[in-house]
Amino acid sequence: MADLTTAEPTPQVAEPPVVRIEPCARRVRVLFGGETVADTTRAVYLFEKGHLPLYYVPLDDVRTDLLVATDHSTHCPRKGDARYWNVVVGDRVAENAVWNYPETIPTCPDITGYVAFYWDRMDAWFEEDEQVHEHARDPYHRVDALRSSRHVQVVVGGEVVAETRRPVVLFETNLPERYYIPKVDVRMELLTPTDHTSTCPYKGTSTYWTVTAGDTVLENVAWAYPTPIPECPKIENLVCFFDEKVDAVIVDGVPRNRPTTPWS
Repeated sequence: MADLTTAEPTPQVAEPPVVRIEPCARRVRVLFGGETVADTTRAVYLFEKGHLPLYYVPLDDVRTDLLVATDHSTHCPRKGDARYWNVVVGDRVAENAVWNYPETIPTCPDITGYVAFYWDRMDAWFEEDEQVHEHARDPYHRVDALRSSRHVQVVVGGEVVAETRRPVVLFETNLPERYYIPKVDVRMELLTPTDHTSTCPYKGTSTYWTVTAGDTVLENVAWAYPTPIPECPKIENLVCFFDEKVDAVIVDGVPRNRPTTPWS
C-alpha cells in the first residue's frame, strides 16, 4: 500500500528570463530628418525585466550610411557592452541614438546582429502605416473599455464634481481601472483647461483640466482623449480623474482604495 503520508513534491515553476526576445510580425519604420533610417519586417521585441519592450532591428535593414560611429559605450550586466552611433541627416544630428551589442553575455539572447534606437531621439515611428507614439506597443498589454451602469461619484474639496450611472470602465494591464464619465455628468464649471498633454501608445493624446472645488485646487487631475486611436473609440471625449489625487472615487456607494501608481 502506498504511503499516503508522503507529500507529493511541489512543482518548480521556472522564473521567466530577465532578458528575452520574440519575433515581431509587424513592419517597423524609423524616421529622422525626412529619411527612413530603418525599415524592417524582421524586427524582434526585446523584453527586459523592469523595462518597456524595445524593437531591435536587423542591422541589414538600417541605413548605415546615415550612421556615424562614436566613442560612447555603456555596460549592461544583463546584455554586455554596447557601442553607439549618431544618426546624421543633413545638418541634423541625433547623438548616440543607436546602439548594438557586438558580443552578449551567455545568458542574453543573441542580438549581435541587431540595433536599437532611442525612441525620443527619432522623429517618428510606424507599425505598418500607423504611427506609434511614446514607446513600442507591448503585444501582451491589453486595454478594454466597457460600458457600465455603476454609480460613480468623484469628490474634490468635499464637493461631488462628477456623478454618473453610465461610465465607461477602462481596464488596462498592470494599471488600476479608470472610470470615464460623460461631460454632461461632470460639473465642467469647476474644470479649467490647461496646456498639459500626454500621449499613450494604446489610447492616443489626452488633454487635461485643473479642478477647483471649495478651497482645493488639483492641477491636471482630469483628462480626456478628444480623438482616441481607432482601437479605443468608446472613451472619446469622456472625462477621467486621477483616483490617486482626488478626495475619493465612490463606486456603488463604496469608496475605492487609493491606488499607488507612477501618478501618485
